[in-house]
Amino acid sequence: MSWLENASNKMNQWFEKGKPFHAFQALFDAIDTFLLTPNTITHEGSHIRDAVDMKRVMMTVIVALMPPLLFGLWNVGYQHYLSLGATVSFWQQFWYGFVKWLPLVLTVYISGLAVEIIFAQKRGHQVAEGFFVTGMLIPMIMPPDIPLWIVAVATIFAVIFGKEVFGGNGYNFLNPALLARVFVFFAYPSVISGDKVWIAEKADAYSGATPLANASAGLTDQLPSLFDLFAGTIPGCIGETSKIAILLGAALLIFTGTASWRIMLSMTVGAFVTALLFNIFGHSAYMQVPAHEQLLMGGLLFATVYMATDPVTAPHTRKGHVIFGLLAGGLTILIRQINPGYVEGAMLAVILMNIFAPLIDWCVIQQNIRKRQKRISAR
Repeated sequence: MSWLENASNKMNQWFEKGKPFHAFQALFDAIDTFLLTPNTITHEGSHIRDAVDMKRVMMTVIVALMPPLLFGLWNVGYQHYLSLGATVSFWQQFWYGFVKWLPLVLTVYISGLAVEIIFAQKRGHQVAEGFFVTGMLIPMIMPPDIPLWIVAVATIFAVIFGKEVFGGNGYNFLNPALLARVFVFFAYPSVISGDKVWIAEKADAYSGATPLANASAGLTDQLPSLFDLFAGTIPGCIGETSKIAILLGAALLIFTGTASWRIMLSMTVGAFVTALLFNIFGHSAYMQVPAHEQLLMGGLLFATVYMATDPVTAPHTRKGHVIFGLLAGGLTILIRQINPGYVEGAMLAVILMNIFAPLIDWCVIQQNIRKRQKRISAR
């Protein structure tokens, strides 16, 4: 790759301050950082040098997103041709899903990176690598048929009001990808609720509601089998349906230490226990849906693995991870059960707990301070 480094070094001089293309320096730096390892090093002071930098962490997350993404691309095509009653090959189904997904991801990256680059150029900063993960996540939590202009508006809103107004990457307290979906839900509810949006170009006579939509409507007899829920051959967002694929991604994130297993485990436990309580005391058909089925429906598991574990917006203490996860999981089921207008509670639950994450950390730290003070007093 020496030829690429040499070309980059030669081109870099045209983007320096006072040069003709300095206005595009942030864009050049973003492309250069993505393709090559930055050659900037520390010269003074004591530092811990590690091969795992922000770029490698982001690439690990992107690799962990591949199993649910690849399955989701196939499932979009599978659901489409199933609604039409057509029998086609695996690759035709996959290609159909890819064609539906590609404009979404291009729209997100073009609109989102444009905002990132503008802010980076104005502030004289580099473009943070965090958006490369956000740009992958947003299309995966959207319906396959959502209009592209809505995706662009939602992405711009999420980047500006969810991250840049607070100082950029690392200073945001809300997950940008989730904020984009929250924006779409409240600003354009017709394109992200109901049963018609979850299958791309489905036949008019075909009923393709998501399991959560059927359960909320009391149609528990129309819920898919446990195998279909676990495998993911059901209508839904592009990346949220296959629990097998999501668990593969979770295993990679845990193995590499990229994401907190405490948040994943505690959020799952919180959701399961809350659903179990509704099973015991609930009276509606929806409340009687078994707790283990609740874990497999909707985007709960996807949010648990890829959203709640965001290191910027989640608590930083280990006890905080557990508290955060338990509350997020419990709130997910609570929102599903008591809010008939919004059957998927994971998105709002994680966003709400993002707001409380600093408070959770503060409480945990204050508790530790009091414990140490008591030890000193006892001595």
